[in-house]
Amino acid sequence: MLVLSGIAVIVIGFALRVHPLLVVTLAAFASALAAGFGLLEVVAMIGKAFVDARFMAVAWLALPMIGLLERSGLCGQARRLVQRLQRATAGRVLIGYLALRQITAAMGLTALGGAVQMVRPIVAPMAEGAAEAEAPIDDETRDLVRAHAAAADNIGLFFGEDVFIAIGSILLIRAVMEQNGIVVAPLHVALWAIPTAIAAFLIHGTRLVLLDRRLRKRAS
Repeated sequence: MLVLSGIAVIVIGFALRVHPLLVVTLAAFASALAAGFGLLEVVAMIGKAFVDARFMAVAWLALPMIGLLERSGLCGQARRLVQRLQRATAGRVLIGYLALRQITAAMGLTALGGAVQMVRPIVAPMAEGAAEAEAPIDDETRDLVRAHAAAADNIGLFFGEDVFIAIGSILLIRAVMEQNGIVVAPLHVALWAIPTAIAAFLIHGTRLVLLDRRLRKRAS
């Protein structure tokens, strides 16, 4: 059971708001040392995993492009665009994005969204613009809208991708169940993910409707 000590490190670290990278690294050391590996072996395993997954760093190449787009006024254009729409509210904008994110993720198009490339430069400014169209907002309200924009992206991706049978999470669920003597087809796992995805949409959609009510109360 000591091998599971890494989970306790992660829970405690996140609860204390310690830097996530440090928490995950300490959790890896805790679990590996509890499993009987030496300190140098743990460092070697972490280094090998980093080298094997170095292609993941390619995503960082998109950051300079996104920065240039923001500097050129992408955020402002997104904000002004949504302010021209009648009856557009922050909650309605985010509900629309939540639906789009969940549907595209269910089709396997998980790269179409994201906090860096979509939420920060486009979705959050649009939601802020819709809120500002009703009344000026302060910094606390602006952070609240941004948090809900990020949540819409995360929830849409997390619960939408499990509907796609060729996603890693489906294969992981299938592998774990087979190790415990339960043989299931990936299609069946994906089908059972649909009710969860619908429930997630309804629950977060309700939160976004309540966000609109909260913004209207602050405006009044």
